[in-house]
Amino acid sequence: MEEKLYGYWLPADISTHGHVIDSLINWLHVFMILLFVGWGVFFVYCLIRFRKGASPTASYHPVKGKLSNYVEIGVIVVEAILLVGVSMPLWAQWRQDAPDAADAVKVHVLAEQFAWNVQYPGADGKFGQLSPALITSDNLLGLNPDDAAGDDDFNSINQIHVPVNKPLIVRLTSKDVIHSFKIPVMRVTQDIIPGAANTIWMTATRIGTYDIACAQLCGLGHYRMRGQLVVESEADYNAWLESMAPSEDDGGFSF
Repeated sequence: MEEKLYGYWLPADISTHGHVIDSLINWLHVFMILLFVGWGVFFVYCLIRFRKGASPTASYHPVKGKLSNYVEIGVIVVEAILLVGVSMPLWAQWRQDAPDAADAVKVHVLAEQFAWNVQYPGADGKFGQLSPALITSDNLLGLNPDDAAGDDDFNSINQIHVPVNKPLIVRLTSKDVIHSFKIPVMRVTQDIIPGAANTIWMTATRIGTYDIACAQLCGLGHYRMRGQLVVESEADYNAWLESMAPSEDDGGFSF
């Protein structure tokens, strides 16, 4: 039976780090539910306690109770714990556990309205140089044909292939406006700022095809800026690489 990826709560988690993020999200919701119930009870209490019939005469003396101050301080403490004690250590651990590039699949994703252009470094593991001046309909990435490192590079549109249980390092850049690279089942979201490059990593633990979305409104065609993360066996991934390898007839690279 096919697993249901999207339901009433969080999407399925197929990443090595997602369970920690899910735990943080769950604790945040518990905290917000407690706040909602607490302030709701207080609101109802105020409606009854300070109704017109019970308080016909206005009081101009300041309130002497300090309970609300203690509650506000408690909220600040809990928020500080969630931020400093949970969120920041999680981010630091994720940064510290970054895989060695030699042991990972590396891709470069160039976002544009409204597609994900994915560059693979080919057999030599080295990315060819890119230049915006070289971008054409036949060279979507702007790959420099005079750079030998790019002779075996190839490009796919809206699709990233990766072997299961192997780290994936993604370099993110934008061709035009701000985009946001999001893979819900991998618990990964990263803004892409024009003129800057960001790098993220992830490891998929389950074979399948999963959605890639743009999480930043980037224009009228934002809704169709979708892609796919294809997680497959090592053998299937190698077969796909072989089928995508550029030939001499492609002029050294394929698009």
